[in-house]
Amino acid sequence: MAIYYRGIFFLAASAFLGEGIEVLVNMILARELGSHGLGMYMSILPTIFLIVLLSSFELQVSISKFVAEREERFHRNILYHALTITIIFTSILFLVAAAILPFIPVFNTYHPYVRWLVMILIPVISFTSVARGYFMGMQQMGKIAVSNFLRKIIQLGGLFVLFRFFAFDPEAALLVAIGTLIGSEIIVFLYLIYLFIAQFQQLKRQPFSNLNRKVVRKNLMAVSIPTTGLRLFSAFTGAIQPFIIKAALVRSGMTDILATEQFGMLMGVAMSIGFFPAFIAHSLLIVLIPAVSKTHSQKDYPTLQKMLQQVMKLTVVYGVAAVTLFYFFAPELTSLFFKSATSAVFLQLLWPFFLFHFFIMPLQAFMIGLDMIKEAFIHIVWSTVISFALILWLGSSMDWRMNGVIIGMNTGSVLLALMHYLTICKKIGVSIFMKGLVQKAANR
Repeated sequence: MAIYYRGIFFLAASAFLGEGIEVLVNMILARELGSHGLGMYMSILPTIFLIVLLSSFELQVSISKFVAEREERFHRNILYHALTITIIFTSILFLVAAAILPFIPVFNTYHPYVRWLVMILIPVISFTSVARGYFMGMQQMGKIAVSNFLRKIIQLGGLFVLFRFFAFDPEAALLVAIGTLIGSEIIVFLYLIYLFIAQFQQLKRQPFSNLNRKVVRKNLMAVSIPTTGLRLFSAFTGAIQPFIIKAALVRSGMTDILATEQFGMLMGVAMSIGFFPAFIAHSLLIVLIPAVSKTHSQKDYPTLQKMLQQVMKLTVVYGVAAVTLFYFFAPELTSLFFKSATSAVFLQLLWPFFLFHFFIMPLQAFMIGLDMIKEAFIHIVWSTVISFALILWLGSSMDWRMNGVIIGMNTGSVLLALMHYLTICKKIGVSIFMKGLVQKAANR
């Protein structure tokens, strides 16, 4: 448990600094790109994240889980097979992307170089995922924390220097913003790969045992494939969400330009502020996956119950405080980006979305660690379908418009958090209200 808490502290501290930098990044983007340019930037991000997800193949999750469950003498063999899988998968994905990306219409309204910048991400993210997975499984969260902070500070520094000393037209400015984001990922790649090679050399000098190749690959694929499917669905829906929201707003009578500007204020301002405290939830996610996996493999259900209680209490404390602050100080916070009362209203109306999102991330870590990826996927599908249906229905109404969109987003977040929580309680044998722990789970 000491390692567990230390890992959370390192990640949360670096993530706090990183989120602070993220706010500064979005402030620079808002001022340099304008409301329409920021809307364009936020619209392409889900597509880029979708490609990042495919490139990672969720190896950081499967490797961290497998490493946490196995003795150190098996780690060298696990990493060898993981690297083999990565090389094969990356080569195939790179060739497929080279053939398909030129024909994806999403990129048509952006600078031609954007497509090729995204191509660079494929091998970078793939091999970074292997290093991340190993360090997560070994609970070496300091390295992960530094890499997360490094990405943000490089992006901020790049944007500040380029926009401070050079002038760009709108299309070039958008290219610079995207290029800086990708450049920061390359720096993180170089940092983690350097540490990974040094660690791997140490493993080669230690006594080791081999696992059957099929066993290793089967275990890695058993987590990577369904987790990738889960994340792929989320990333795909995230990629189409901007178009669904803007389509609903246009159907309600808004012009396309106004719909894009409102979406930019929603995602670039309200979401940037509201997701700031999520650095704690993300830190819990990273630490909990290997911790829950190891505890579950040992059938230690009392410890799992205690971990869930602690996570829920922590999330209630910081989550309620955060959304209360956002609600009462929304005008002051959003004015750091734009002098617009609209974005302040968006931030206030989204408080249920943010609060329950803070719960979703650690709960999803429990679902993965408890080998309940299938159930997590079903939950995400249902919550997304209901959320999108409400967005299209209410957002298309002249009486609701963006308020209807926000109702749909809030509903999806609340529904997903509740489904995850109830399923986990049943699995580990804890009552819904965290009272009277039962021991039935011990017999599972």
